[in-house]
Amino acid sequence: GARPPLCPPTDNAMEGGAQQSSLWEPPEQDGGPGERDGGEGPPEVRRSQPLFIHGGSRQPLQEEPRASSLPSIPNPFPELCSPSNSPILSSPALGQGPPREGASHVVKVFGEDGACRSLEASAATTARQLCETLVRRTRALHDHSWALVELHQHLALERCLEDHESVVEVQSSWAPGADSRFVFRKNFAKYELFKSNALLFPEVMVSSCLEANKSMAHSELIQNFLNSGSCPEVQGFLHLREAGRKVWKRFHFSLRRSGLYYSTKGTSKDPRHLQYFADLTESNIYYVTQGKKLYGTPTEFGFCIKPHKVRSGVKGLKLLCSEDEQSRSCWMAAFRLFKYGMQLYRNYQQAQARLSQPPWIGPTPLRSVSDNALVAMDFSGCTGRVIENPSEVLTVALEEAQAWRKKTTHRYSLPAACHSSPLSAAIHRTQPWFHGRISREDTQQLIGRQGLVDGVFLVRESQRNPKGFVLSLCHLQRIKHYLILPSEEEGRLYFTMDDGQTRFADLIQLVEFHQINRGILPCKLRHYCTCVAL
Repeated sequence: GARPPLCPPTDNAMEGGAQQSSLWEPPEQDGGPGERDGGEGPPEVRRSQPLFIHGGSRQPLQEEPRASSLPSIPNPFPELCSPSNSPILSSPALGQGPPREGASHVVKVFGEDGACRSLEASAATTARQLCETLVRRTRALHDHSWALVELHQHLALERCLEDHESVVEVQSSWAPGADSRFVFRKNFAKYELFKSNALLFPEVMVSSCLEANKSMAHSELIQNFLNSGSCPEVQGFLHLREAGRKVWKRFHFSLRRSGLYYSTKGTSKDPRHLQYFADLTESNIYYVTQGKKLYGTPTEFGFCIKPHKVRSGVKGLKLLCSEDEQSRSCWMAAFRLFKYGMQLYRNYQQAQARLSQPPWIGPTPLRSVSDNALVAMDFSGCTGRVIENPSEVLTVALEEAQAWRKKTTHRYSLPAACHSSPLSAAIHRTQPWFHGRISREDTQQLIGRQGLVDGVFLVRESQRNPKGFVLSLCHLQRIKHYLILPSEEEGRLYFTMDDGQTRFADLIQLVEFHQINRGILPCKLRHYCTCVAL
């Protein structure tokens, strides 16, 4: 009456009763399949599926073969029972193979403040879905700039997960005990290659494509590549660290359809001088955050090609370094296009579609009983009525917001006594773009982590002037700092950045003005750096 095994036993499985029992019949103290599922008896197992056995306090599954008197039986299903690729021996609990479909996994996500939150995810959970869950739980402003970053602290490597990537699959690729984690933060540069493509791919780095298409403008050529999900041929000089040594040498690299190459003779493209460097389809591309300290990079603009087979350690990493940030951004964008192609463009289109929808359209978030009791009401007539049409709800909400906007404009014409009140002077502390007493170095690191995109900014307290503030703004991948000084005239307190020519009642008015008008700044304020508490 015993159930037949899923596949004929191999020689190792038949030798020794103890070994056979530990492989196919789990001990009682660990709990059988029925106990794990909460049932009274063993669940029904289809004979076409293997049984996953989790490793625990049992003996190792692979032992040295022992002498046996049993005859050797040939194995007709080597692809199922071979220890090297058997699904039984490749369960996620043993740190091998892909995660099981349908099983729940615990994923720990860290915030930029070091706080951690544990989430339950299935093998099919994508990075975008996990970000949307965290946005709802932290009550953050929903947009497509939130990202999940894979961070290897011991290697000083980090990369932003693409929206379609499986979070559990990425986590299962980490080496056991490695100092690796997921970080939830903004990344405004994620889809910048589809917005400012002409700036991201300079002409000097795609000159070979321009020579082949002389009748086409540079921006039009790059846009055609992006719309087709393909990558232009990128070329340029990079510093390469020799394997096993701390010596860096400068080579001319070319990214072609067949892979990444470098020339052993200047800028020659002769096949005799081109050396194949890396397979980007079987690798991930990371930013190097502490290149000079850990790897001795010639500049601060390092990046790394990490093959999937490299789980831990520096051995096997392909370290590169560019001359400036524009060159590094071009290479990183080209590598992403080369690896993901049209999938990357689809991710961008889906993000734009989600951005154009109201927050309540799409996957319905978990709501409390009190939330379900709330409805939109119209009190413009003699009696109130429930608004059931979603389009009308959105229109009424926008009109009400505009009305409140007009009501709050009186704060810019308050009496002099109110302007110097503590509340007016400290109202900016409640804004997400204000970061208090953060240093200049930390400011540059924060803006760099959240994306060197035109218009990314924050406001902080000045370290040199105790009563002043500083507006830190990114423009052309460089971070500039503008001093904001308070001044008083006829009993009225105001703030200015241009020696009083343009005056603002408070920092909120200053920021809102420059979000609409450029003023003395090189560009408008577009994205504010913010950190959420998990």
